[in-house]
Formats: sequence, structure tokens, C-alpha cells
Amino acid sequence: MNAPLPLSGVVISKNEADRIGRCLRSMQGVCAEIVVLDCGSEDGTVALATSLGARVEHQDWLGFGAQKNAAIALATQPWLLLLDADEWLADGAADVLRALFAEGRVEQADAWRLRRENWFLGRKLHGHECMARLVRPSHRFLPMRVHEKPDLAGRRVADCTATIEHDTARSLVAHRTKNDRYAQLWAEQRHADGRHCPPWSPWTHAAAYWLKMYLLRAAWRDGRQGWQFHASHARAVVRKYRTLHRLGRA
Repeated sequence: MNAPLPLSGVVISKNEADRIGRCLRSMQGVCAEIVVLDCGSEDGTVALATSLGARVEHQDWLGFGAQKNAAIALATQPWLLLLDADEWLADGAADVLRALFAEGRVEQADAWRLRRENWFLGRKLHGHECMARLVRPSHRFLPMRVHEKPDLAGRRVADCTATIEHDTARSLVAHRTKNDRYAQLWAEQRHADGRHCPPWSPWTHAAAYWLKMYLLRAAWRDGRQGWQFHASHARAVVRKYRTLHRLGRA
């Protein structure tokens, strides 16, 4: 049996008992420790994470970026693997990570981008995105209310072929609700930064999103789930810019 890597698996959670098990199991045997920072789950998240060997700590919600920074600060290993509770390492990812460490290539960068593939309502969507998830303990997220971004200034960043799978939502209603929340936070962040937009922005940006994702990137190949996924995001784009315009007028 392979020994764990000098790696801390880091997850933030709240009421994720139905999803976090798959996330944590995918890191077992790969990470020397798994840290879960919970912000007040009322289901079985804490008990399940503890039963799977994770060290569970509590922190009241600080916002996406700040909460992840607090979780990172709890890790003890020289490298960190950052996953969300609705994500998990795909088959073969552990072997890629082991080779990266065994060959010493991991030291060639400060942050490694892993591929992330999305699932929506039981279907894997075409395409992928690359996200910095294998990082050093000094890694931090910028102070943003939503869609937190890592501070990669001055960092060496490289790509790794290890893949993360992401189950984007429990249902279409849950996806729309999540997007509504993110749209509100995005608009508030942009307004606080002094940004504003004209009244036609909701529609021009939504049309641009639809053209880019559904047509140019051929999301139509994903059938009904692809239509629902991108329609939900286009709806959120309208809400983002409509809210930003309303805040500017107020």
C-alpha cells in the first residue's frame, strides 16, 4: 500500500452530509491529513467527516475567500490539496499526484492547476477548466465576496493533468438559487469597488455569455442538461448586471 503524500486535504463545509463523503474518500490514502473547516452544519456533515478520518474544526462564516484562508491556516503539511465538498479526485488523479511528488517535479512550481470537469444533473458536461488546487501553505485567496480568486502574484504556476470532478448542483432549483446568491454578492462587490453599468448591460452580457458558451463552445452537445445549465447561468448574468445597475442608481 502506498504511503500518503506530504499533503493536507483542505475542505470548507456547511450541510454537506450528502456530498462530502465522496470528496473525503477520494483523498484518503493520498493526503497525510484531511482538514474540514465547518461553519455550523446542522446535518451529519461533522460526524461523517470525523468518521472518515478528517480533523474537523469550526469557524463561523467569514465569506468565501476568508473562510478558505482560515482553513488553509489549519493545515500542517508542506503541500495542500484544496477541494470543495461537492468535488472529488477523479480516477487516476492520485497516481498523477504521486508521480509528481516521486519525480520531484512538484517543487518546480508554487501552485499547480488541476483540470476540473463539471457534472450537471447526472451528466458530465463537455469542456474543462484549470484551477490552482495543489498549492503551498502560503497560498491565499483575495478578499472577494464571491468567486474567490487566489493571489498568484509572484508565484510560479504550472499545469498538472490530475482531474477533479465537480457536481455543480443537487437540482435545477438549487443551481438557480445558488446562482442568484452569487449574482447578488457579485453585484455588491462590484458596487463597493466603484463599478457601474448602463441599463442595457444585463441583456448584452447575457447574450454574449450565451453566444460564447452555448454556441461557440458547442454546449448544445450536452443536450437538455447543457441547455438548463447555461440557461441558469445566463439568467444569473441578467440578475448580476440588473442588480449592479440598481445599486448604482440608488
